Amino acid sequence: MSATTEPTATDPAPRRARVLDAAQRVLGAQAVAPLIALVLTAAFFSVKSDAFLHAQNFSLILQQVMVVGVLAVGQTLVILTAGIDLSVGTVMAFGQIVMTKLAVANGVPPLLAIALGILACMAFGLLNGALVAGIRLPAFIVTLGTFNIALALTHAYSSDLTYSNLPSELLFFGRTFRVAGADFTYGVVLMLVIYAVAWYLLTQTAWGRHVYAVGDNPEAARLTGVSVGRVLLSVYVSAGLCVGIAAMLLAARTELGDPNAGQTTENLDSITAVVLGGTSLFGGRGSVLGTLVGAVIVGVFRNGLTLVGVEVIYQYLVTGVLIILAVSIDQLVRRRRV
Repeated sequence: MSATTEPTATDPAPRRARVLDAAQRVLGAQAVAPLIALVLTAAFFSVKSDAFLHAQNFSLILQQVMVVGVLAVGQTLVILTAGIDLSVGTVMAFGQIVMTKLAVANGVPPLLAIALGILACMAFGLLNGALVAGIRLPAFIVTLGTFNIALALTHAYSSDLTYSNLPSELLFFGRTFRVAGADFTYGVVLMLVIYAVAWYLLTQTAWGRHVYAVGDNPEAARLTGVSVGRVLLSVYVSAGLCVGIAAMLLAARTELGDPNAGQTTENLDSITAVVLGGTSLFGGRGSVLGTLVGAVIVGVFRNGLTLVGVEVIYQYLVTGVLIILAVSIDQLVRRRRV
């Protein structure tokens, strides 16, 4: 007759199992890997440059990130549905020109000018969503088309003029307040609020669950009663709203209405932030908090490379390498899951 051994209260095995299970849950969180990458990147540049860890430099990074960060929220929504938006940079430039020209050259009340600029960006989002959801055109093709439409409209409407002497309402989010010896802009606060709202909508509402479901398997989502077309339309309109807010922040940060602003680096950086943040380009998997970390990683790299004297052209090279690495890792993870 054999006696079975029951685990006692002091048996370390169940405790170790609980610890390992908790560690796996934590390490499996989608924002953790980007966060680890951010910490390692910051540690590297803090060794290479004494100025990196200064509070004012940290404030500068956040100011440089706030426009890209807001663009990346909209880009995250689109990529979660297995799409991509190549038009965000030129649409943002168009929205910025609408705001600044109306307020400076046409005498429109500044708040109304801001609202009209945001609505113009949302109209592009509506157009993108209607073509993707209604006609079922690939998002890549649709947004490449609207990229060029917005580019043409920006230069036609602005006559290639730059608008300065912006009213105070357009500059509000570029104003600063002091915390811990550093100056932070109200635009950074607005960016964090937008991330909090996006996190809540994606994780705590039925709409958010539908966004993930459509990105993971649109046919299965349709069979469960999800209106795929409406979800896609709402995603692209929401992305347009984010682009409009980013246009307002860009005008506040640069204090100009420049038709050439934001058309190249911000477009690429928004996609880079989403990919580095762990959102899958194949849709259905990702976290808006990861995108925030990804946006900060982009800012840290740009800032750190500038501090150590790396030329701008090589900063683009590093960014390209980061994108390829992040997409490659995503592909490997996806293959293992399949």
